[in-house]
Amino acid sequence: MGNKSLIKQNFINYIDNVILNNKISHAYLIEVDNYDEDLRYIYDFIKMILLNCEYEKIDNNNDIIKQIDSNNYPDIRVISTDTSIIKKSQLLELQEEYNNKSLLDNKRIYIILEAEKLNDSAANTMLKFLEEPEDDIIAFLITNNRYHVINTLLSRCQVLSIKENSFDLEYDDNFIELLNSIVNPNNFFINYKDFSNNIFIDKDVTKNLFIKVENTILGYLESKYTKNKYDETIINILAKKEEKELLRIISVIEDELPKLEFNVNFKLWLDSLFSKFIGG
Repeated sequence: MGNKSLIKQNFINYIDNVILNNKISHAYLIEVDNYDEDLRYIYDFIKMILLNCEYEKIDNNNDIIKQIDSNNYPDIRVISTDTSIIKKSQLLELQEEYNNKSLLDNKRIYIILEAEKLNDSAANTMLKFLEEPEDDIIAFLITNNRYHVINTLLSRCQVLSIKENSFDLEYDDNFIELLNSIVNPNNFFINYKDFSNNIFIDKDVTKNLFIKVENTILGYLESKYTKNKYDETIINILAKKEEKELLRIISVIEDELPKLEFNVNFKLWLDSLFSKFIGG
C-alpha cells in the first residue's frame, strides 16, 4: 500500500467512525491533492451522511446515489469560480436558497471548491452559517492548502486531509526530543523550559514543527506497509505506540493547530495541546 493509499484508507476509517458514532460536524475543511481524483472520496462521505451508512454499505442503486452521481441531487450545492476570488454574491445566493426548508427532509450540503479564494468579504458573509449552524446544513470547504484559507473560517471547521505529504525529512536533536515527548507526553513537562528556549521560538516555527511531526508519523506508518527504509531513530520512538494512538496524535494536531493563530497566550495553548496528547 503506497502512501496515497494509506492516507485515503485513513480518511475512510475516519468517516466510518463519524457515521457510526453520529459525530457529524456542521463544517469540514478538507485538504486535497487533486480535485478530479480526490473529490470522489468527499462525495462518498456525503453519500454516507445522506444515507446514514458506512462506506462499504453505500448502495449505488439507491435513488439518492444516482441523483448525486448525475449531479441532480437538489440539496447539494457546489460553489466554484473561474476567477481569483469567490464572490460575496455567490454566498448570499446560497444563504437565500438555504433559508428555505429542504423538500427532501434530509441534510443539505454545500461544497465550496478552492476555499482559499474566499476573500474577507465573502468569508464574513459565511460566518453566520458557520457560527450559528442549522442541524440540517453541512459545509464542505475544499482546498489544496489549509493554511491559505482565511483563519476565521479555518478555525470553525473540522479539518481533514486527503493530501499526500513529502516525507523526505531531516531530524535534528531538538526535533527528536520533541517527537519523543509527544509520544511520551509526560516527558514534555520535564523538558518544557528547554523546549521554550530552543524549539518554540514563535508561532510560525511552532506551527511548522507540528506539521513536521504529523508528516513524520504519516511517513512512519507508510513505511510499515511499503517496507521502505525509514529513519531508525524515528522508528525506535514511534514503534512504542500502536497505530491507532499515532493516528490519534495526528488528529489532535489537526484539531488544535488552527487555534494557534487565535490564541494570545502561547504557553497556555502548548499546555492544552500536550494535555490532549496525555489525555487521549
